[in-house]
Amino acid sequence: MTPVAEESRAPALGRSHVRHRVAALTALVGMITYLDRTCISVTAPNMMKDLGLTQIQMSFVFSAFTLAYAMFEIPSGWWGDRVGTRRVLTRIVTWWSTFTMLTGAAWSYASLLVTRFLFGAGEAGCWPNVIRTFSRWFPLSERGTAQGFFFMGAHLAGGFTPLLVTVMLGRMSWRWLFAIFGSVGFVWAAFWRYWFRDEPAQHAAVRAGELEWIEKGRRINQDPRDDGTPWKTLLASRTAVLTRRFGLRIGRAAVGAGALLAAGGCLMAGTSTPNSYTSALLIALGAAAANFMLPAAWGSCIDLGGPHAGTLSAAMNTSGQSGGVLSPMIVGLSVQWFGSWSAPLYLTAALYVAGAVCWGWIDPTRLGGRSAGL
Repeated sequence: MTPVAEESRAPALGRSHVRHRVAALTALVGMITYLDRTCISVTAPNMMKDLGLTQIQMSFVFSAFTLAYAMFEIPSGWWGDRVGTRRVLTRIVTWWSTFTMLTGAAWSYASLLVTRFLFGAGEAGCWPNVIRTFSRWFPLSERGTAQGFFFMGAHLAGGFTPLLVTVMLGRMSWRWLFAIFGSVGFVWAAFWRYWFRDEPAQHAAVRAGELEWIEKGRRINQDPRDDGTPWKTLLASRTAVLTRRFGLRIGRAAVGAGALLAAGGCLMAGTSTPNSYTSALLIALGAAAANFMLPAAWGSCIDLGGPHAGTLSAAMNTSGQSGGVLSPMIVGLSVQWFGSWSAPLYLTAALYVAGAVCWGWIDPTRLGGRSAGL
């Protein structure tokens, strides 16, 4: 019997759909993260002019965010595992919204640098805590869909924010723009604190049928506060780096590896083709293909981490942020060494292929995915 058919037997106990509202709220916060972090990329020329910044100084401002984000990702994910995502996500969104607004009040290079560093420190841990929320509120069979909505919201915001900011800059200064964007997060944080609960069983609107459906399918019942976080096991395991039809391992690993192989192939083809339009299309398809890996990667963190999903997903995302810190330097050096912008694209394609190979060692049925007991 399929999960959908099985769920249809629940009306006798009463069904609700509170988890769908949880998914909508997380998709909304994903949009807000990209709204706030993408804004500065469009306003940068105006900020440089008003504050008298050089291109090098502005690049350090961007790096300050990424560095802080990487530094505080694991502590924030661990905190969510310990005290719950209701409190931690409220703190995270309130903190970063505050420093989004303060970005508009910057009066010098030093003030902007400190503000963006603190902004990155505050936003760190948002995504791992969202993943932790999914581990408590969604059965295994629905996590890919929930994460798909979350990533869709985030990347849609990443796409339309530059257009929105460009239009708004024609009507107001960049300082007011940061004030407006920052205020959105306060509204979200207030509602999240009021409405959300760390466990479905604690939410008054969750009826018996939905609660049974979630708890029967999530396979994670252990409270992470019952024991210490198994850092050595989580970080040393090789494993810690379509589910309904093919099973957990194939459903995660095949999607992840296939997405990276497709991304690598498209990027290599796009870099080598002589036609500029075809090249742009293939590179764009490569970027889109890479995004298909995201639900598999974050879903594997839930499966592997069990009650420590926030900590493990934070460790994974910290690796990504570390790459974000190194990427500008590597790109610049490779262009200098090889005298071509094709070099960093070929390197990226090779990394995609290497990542696809790494999926062969990922087994979500182990660690937290097997029993939540590490």
